[in-house]
Amino acid sequence: MHHPPLQFLHAHATHPQADMAVRLVWAQLASRGVEAFGPTLGWCYMTDELAPQAQAVLHALRQHLPHVAWVGASGVGVLATGVEYFDEPALVVMVCNLPRQEFQIFNGCQPLKERGASGFVPHSALVHADSQVPDLPELLQELADRTQSGYLFGGITVGRRAAVHLAVDPLRPLPEEHTGVWEGGLSGVSFSAQAQLVSRMTQGCIPIGPSREITDADRNVVYELDGQPALGCLLQDLNLLADLSTDGWERDAIPRIRNTLVGLTDADTDLMAHGQHFGADTRVRHLIGLDPNRHGVAMGELVEPGMRMAFCKRNVNAARQDLIRMAAEVREEFDPEQGSEGQATGALYISCAGRGGQHFGGPHAEMALLAHAMGDIPLVGFFAGGEIARHHLFGYTGILTVWS
Repeated sequence: MHHPPLQFLHAHATHPQADMAVRLVWAQLASRGVEAFGPTLGWCYMTDELAPQAQAVLHALRQHLPHVAWVGASGVGVLATGVEYFDEPALVVMVCNLPRQEFQIFNGCQPLKERGASGFVPHSALVHADSQVPDLPELLQELADRTQSGYLFGGITVGRRAAVHLAVDPLRPLPEEHTGVWEGGLSGVSFSAQAQLVSRMTQGCIPIGPSREITDADRNVVYELDGQPALGCLLQDLNLLADLSTDGWERDAIPRIRNTLVGLTDADTDLMAHGQHFGADTRVRHLIGLDPNRHGVAMGELVEPGMRMAFCKRNVNAARQDLIRMAAEVREEFDPEQGSEGQATGALYISCAGRGGQHFGGPHAEMALLAHAMGDIPLVGFFAGGEIARHHLFGYTGILTVWS
């Protein structure tokens, strides 16, 4: 069966009323001939100002495009090609005509299965998860194990008012009490091996000291790095020559430590890649406490001896350089000279809420860099409370996924 070429269309609007926001978005899509190319799958992201009206948004979109399956989420900000929206009620929408047999929606009533009822086999999956999901790291590992490639990409919904995610397919109706707007749990869309997509990650932090092996730890507290007291290593990397036995050492140290983060990797993976930048396996976590008596540092993840870590900090220049590197890597995947037959037709970008807006030097700066590097392809996404890549949760990163 011959399928028409893959096409993406996107639109974005800002309006405090859900029906008006959708009307503005629909006017853009309709003017570009959205009905003519037969869309099958749609993405819808909204800022948390609109999240309480998510059901009205989804209902209106489904009335305009009754045959489209929808996924999406709310975030502190949303983004589209060249633009970012923060602190205002905004909506970004993208649709494509991916063949129906190449994707399957999953949600709280219709879980992701290793083999679907129709014989559908998930190869990779886009996941939107609530931040309050218990045991999320274990759950992501389980989901990844149900896909052929083990590759998940996505983000954590976040909002000051409400945090929701969307997942509904008209061909697989939900029980009547469910609208397709979900709070809690996770949802998304899985793709078969036939769906051509490339996904890469960019980091936003740089190490301030060497990579060290964790040699003594208990739960989320590291006591020794390379056999040395962990707190001493931290102070050394910050060039703080504090004597922990004297009163008041914290006065100089604490303000500096507050801005310090930790990069972690599992025992058998490299912490660094691309020179002095963190590699794609490095998970950035917050320092959440100190144990001066036992010279320990506590972080926001369970650790064990054998893992590697480096203290780090956010850095705008490093984040810019790494964003450009990632975009170049993705572009290479579609380079005819490299033997690629595909052409980038649409993209999804999930950035960290901590990277948005001012972190890149002004409004829209991150999206402007990405648009410059990737060209004018339809792209949407949101600013998340944590980013998902493979089976891990990341922070201060950006995840770019491109279809061809």
